[in-house]
Amino acid sequence: MSSVVQNPYISRTPTSRMPKPGTSGGVAPGGRDSNGIYRSGSISSGSGVSGKILSLSSMSESVHSGLSCLLSEQAMEQEEKQQRSRHLADYQRLREVRAAAQLKNLEDFLKMNHISLRDSVSYTTGMIYRNLGKSGLRVSCLGLGTWVTFGGQVTDEVAEELMTIAYENGINLFDTAEVYNSGKAEAVLGSILKKKGWSHTFGHSPRHLNNFLLQMRQSWPPPWQLHMRTATLVTPAIHLVALEAICQTVRAMTYVINQGMSMYWGTSRWTSMEIMEAYSVARQFNMIPPICEQAEYHMFQREKVEVHLPELFHKIGIGAMTWCPLACGIISGKYNNGIPPYSRASLKGYQWLKDKILNEEGHRQQVKLKELQAVAERIDCTLPQLAIAWCLRNERVNSVLLGASRTDQLMENIRAIQVLPKMTLSIVSEMDCILGNKPYNTKELRS
Repeated sequence: MSSVVQNPYISRTPTSRMPKPGTSGGVAPGGRDSNGIYRSGSISSGSGVSGKILSLSSMSESVHSGLSCLLSEQAMEQEEKQQRSRHLADYQRLREVRAAAQLKNLEDFLKMNHISLRDSVSYTTGMIYRNLGKSGLRVSCLGLGTWVTFGGQVTDEVAEELMTIAYENGINLFDTAEVYNSGKAEAVLGSILKKKGWSHTFGHSPRHLNNFLLQMRQSWPPPWQLHMRTATLVTPAIHLVALEAICQTVRAMTYVINQGMSMYWGTSRWTSMEIMEAYSVARQFNMIPPICEQAEYHMFQREKVEVHLPELFHKIGIGAMTWCPLACGIISGKYNNGIPPYSRASLKGYQWLKDKILNEEGHRQQVKLKELQAVAERIDCTLPQLAIAWCLRNERVNSVLLGASRTDQLMENIRAIQVLPKMTLSIVSEMDCILGNKPYNTKELRS
């Protein structure tokens, strides 16, 4: 801080400046007194000189005080800026240290397993891995489903090609169920896994655990995804039956995990109430709760994944594994001009899908898809890639299950990861305007 010169008038009392008796009452205007101090005519001449000197003293004190405050504020502001700069520098150094430590840990791990960083899966494929709910299970953001295709729509050779492409592009999650093509999909998947010797995770709908393990012929413990449709909770009696079924399910899955047949379990197409009851039962009786829910999610089906599951994630850590990102092929654009042969909607047993495409709502969706096609072309991607990237842009979605009957179709869908950085707020907002179906949380509306 700058030093301040003391004003000589401030240190003197008013009486010391009074004229002595018998004197002229002051010095001549423009002259100096005995102390050698210059006095102007306005101060030394006439009556009331003491008051004027006091006024000058007060003014000097005010100026001095204001200057001191100003300098003090400037110094404090400068100190705050320096502190902020130091804090930012410290934070940046901390981030660099953490990043270096993480890289060192990764290099040590890869070195221990005789793998180079360039050879790592995520480095070469761009695959993104996310935790399944709040568990420690890491899954690829894209998975491969076997519904309709394996053991049915495609040959075993094509199924193996599809799995090979998926695995080589970093997918570590495969979904199957006992009901898919009457168990054929499960058998085909198990045969390929045994032949390839891959480790993986996948969802399943277990009704007969021993049959499942025999078909899969594997010794590793996969996570299980339970497909269960409980009774509608409309009366106390039915509620008790449904609750008992949930208790038995939680007890059974706890046994499966404790026996080493699985590491985690989840639900599929359960309601929020059923999931909460399963969690409550598990906590009450010291059993193992589910870690994720498998739900349908695409641009025409949004509410459960965007409203209900986030609430469950915050409350009990339930994650979201989603399926049908292309709405059973509707969003792919293949049905723009009707039902082509060999498409899913043309298969036996899929009349419901055909009706869904050809009804009034289906026609409205086709109009919206044409507008979305223009958005896809503007960001240099296909409509299916846009739809899958739209699902992935939701950070609460841990993994999106793909369905494919051709290798080129699967590769196109996997490349949706490269479209994800293009899903800006403006693009998503534009898509929401076209779709006109963005769900809103009632709690947010009330607040």
